[in-house]
Amino acid sequence: MSRFEQTFANFLLHHQEKHNRTYHFLILMDALVSAAKRIQHYYLTGALKGNLGQAGSVNVQGEKVMRMDRIAHEITIHYLKSSGRIIHAVSEEAEEIIPLNPDGRYFIYFDPLDGSSNIPHGLPVGFLFGIAKRNLEGPEDGHLRAGKDYIAAGMFVIPTGTFTLGLRNAGTWRFHIDETMTYVKPRKMVLPQDPGTWELSFNAANRHTYSERVQRWIAEHEDKYAFRYLGALAGDFHRVLTNGGMFMYPVIANHTDPTKNRPEGKLRLMYEAAVVAFMCREAGGMAVDEKGTPILDIQPYKHHQRTAVYVGSKELVEDIARRLQEENGV
Repeated sequence: MSRFEQTFANFLLHHQEKHNRTYHFLILMDALVSAAKRIQHYYLTGALKGNLGQAGSVNVQGEKVMRMDRIAHEITIHYLKSSGRIIHAVSEEAEEIIPLNPDGRYFIYFDPLDGSSNIPHGLPVGFLFGIAKRNLEGPEDGHLRAGKDYIAAGMFVIPTGTFTLGLRNAGTWRFHIDETMTYVKPRKMVLPQDPGTWELSFNAANRHTYSERVQRWIAEHEDKYAFRYLGALAGDFHRVLTNGGMFMYPVIANHTDPTKNRPEGKLRLMYEAAVVAFMCREAGGMAVDEKGTPILDIQPYKHHQRTAVYVGSKELVEDIARRLQEENGV
């Protein structure tokens, strides 16, 4: 007899019913899944259609824009707008906050194509997003939400066909795309407790640009764990979520070229760091910044705000957080 796996849509429908929640979130998630599938299609056919090169422009982050960055952004905004559920969106590829529907119920913060430098090489990239709900009890002022106020956060790893979604107080779940392009087979993700499987993930080429305290921590711990680094947050965090350990992108403080220092960190808070921090918390882990402050507690003051991030197994993150807090005088 054929075996049929539970679909993501069916899983989410039962989740909403179980928690006595509306179907508005289902409509929004359908839009995000549709966008991810369309982005994956463009990625897989990009070489044939000439979509894998640079677009000839620079984004708000000062980074060269790939054609696929622009395509992914336009696809995502189209589906978000058609859902009618989003008040405004923040995208890595747009300088300003994007108003969509003043009568919507949610805010969304997303990076439509994380790790786009991997695109010309056919390596995995990510589509990350965090979702917060509007104030349903009174007037909504549209303020930027901290990660602790997200109701969900997720990532698609493209073109591997995996989708991971964290739901507030309901765990982090992974789905896989089947031959019909349907996400199926929910698996609850829990960070492994056995240090024997743990991995450290960071840009080894930058290690001597990190602060002295971080360099010392790495020297003391790197021989205990496997080292893996893909160069795309979604892909690297995907491994950490599976095997345990820690992904880290510290502040760059000691570069030989001072113009390349990143005193605030490099990753964006709202649509990168807070997204993986949320999923990690729901899987039993945690995430902190360079001061040892929980990422989810940071209140954004601007929508493209940057941060350092240390995310993964709670024991490891707590250990480096103590070092960071001690040397920051916390």
